[in-house]
Amino acid sequence: MMNTKNIIWFTLKKLSNLSFSISLLLLVASISIIGTIIEQNQSILYYQINYPISNQLFSRIINWKTILNLGLDHIYLNPCFILVLALFFCSLLACTFSNQLPSLRNARKWKFVQNTSNINRKNHFIELDTISICNMMYSLYSNNYYIFHKEKNIYAYKGLSGRIAPIFVHFSMILTFIGPLIGLLGGFTAQEIIPTGEIFHIKNIIQSGFNSEIPDNLTGKIKDFNIRYGSDHSIEQFISKIAIYNNQGKDINQEYISVNSPLIFNGITFYQTDWRIDSFRLQIGNSGIIQQPIVKYKIDNQVLWSCQLPINQESYIFLVIAKLNDRISIYDISNNLITSVTLDETILVNNTALKIVEIMTKTGIQIKTDPGIIMTYTGFFILMISIVISYISYSQVWITSVMQNIKIAGSTNRATLTFEEEIINIQEIYTQYTWS
Repeated sequence: MMNTKNIIWFTLKKLSNLSFSISLLLLVASISIIGTIIEQNQSILYYQINYPISNQLFSRIINWKTILNLGLDHIYLNPCFILVLALFFCSLLACTFSNQLPSLRNARKWKFVQNTSNINRKNHFIELDTISICNMMYSLYSNNYYIFHKEKNIYAYKGLSGRIAPIFVHFSMILTFIGPLIGLLGGFTAQEIIPTGEIFHIKNIIQSGFNSEIPDNLTGKIKDFNIRYGSDHSIEQFISKIAIYNNQGKDINQEYISVNSPLIFNGITFYQTDWRIDSFRLQIGNSGIIQQPIVKYKIDNQVLWSCQLPINQESYIFLVIAKLNDRISIYDISNNLITSVTLDETILVNNTALKIVEIMTKTGIQIKTDPGIIMTYTGFFILMISIVISYISYSQVWITSVMQNIKIAGSTNRATLTFEEEIINIQEIYTQYTWS
């Protein structure tokens, strides 16, 4: 009958198993790939449109019902995925303390050959017919070996950092997993669609952690919005100018943001995500300025923004625009082009004066905090460094004198040809100083 101690030991042994850790890593990678392919955190209608149920084999397996029932629409918050991450985290810890650290301690120990017959079994073996322990120690020292001497035996090693690297790989992966966990518990994400010139507060929260805090002492304002077009008339970049105010209304920060160039302020990141044309501000005849909402259309893969405008009680026109810097096209009720105008240009339509004063735009801003991002980046940085260090070879050399001969043996964990050349170099230096 197994007692508590045996159960704990059995669990730790299973967790520290290399095959089990690799299996968990592959499972994490596979789930992450699924989360990359299937769009995350979208509405039910989005999945119903893009993943419909049909008679095709793929749609029978992957459809909107399957995605919602299995939680594939929020896979990174799925309890099953979090459980796999927790198991992988525990496996890394168990492997580090039960395998890697003891292996490092063992690598630093003196390992003199106890039986001279064992030296012949090493991977690389040569025998010299002269005895000079001092010259052999000098030869090893010239090749940057750490040397231990006991009576007629020498043990030397180099490249211990190559044995340390796997420990740092595990440590970096642990940090990489802790970082997102901290972000999950202490961060939040908000999404705002804000008209140009309007003041906004952080209120439309789409995701928040159990321990997250929404700042209530900040107010933002979109002071300007613009779109930069390329030579082929495609959108190259869209840019917003954000001003941040404190509770007293004092401007404490202003900066332009664009896609992949966010504003970071007090740990809060403001991302540029989307944009839209909201309305036209215009003047008809002698009336005051009115605001007419715009509807977005997509015709032949081209996005158009349009609104219907009554000129008088009997007729109306359509205002159509494709880009912010384009002229505004005016069509009649029969879809015939009447004319095109620019902002603040007055024209006559059915003997009625019309002037478009302003194009009102809205910009999409994602506001996010992630308190674990520094730890995640630190983990990735350590991982890159440790991978480079892991290519350093860990080499060992055993030397013993028997009768009038010196036997040299060595082994390495990688770069075998380089190690063979090093053994030959040690032999040449030894021979040179022995006979000189």
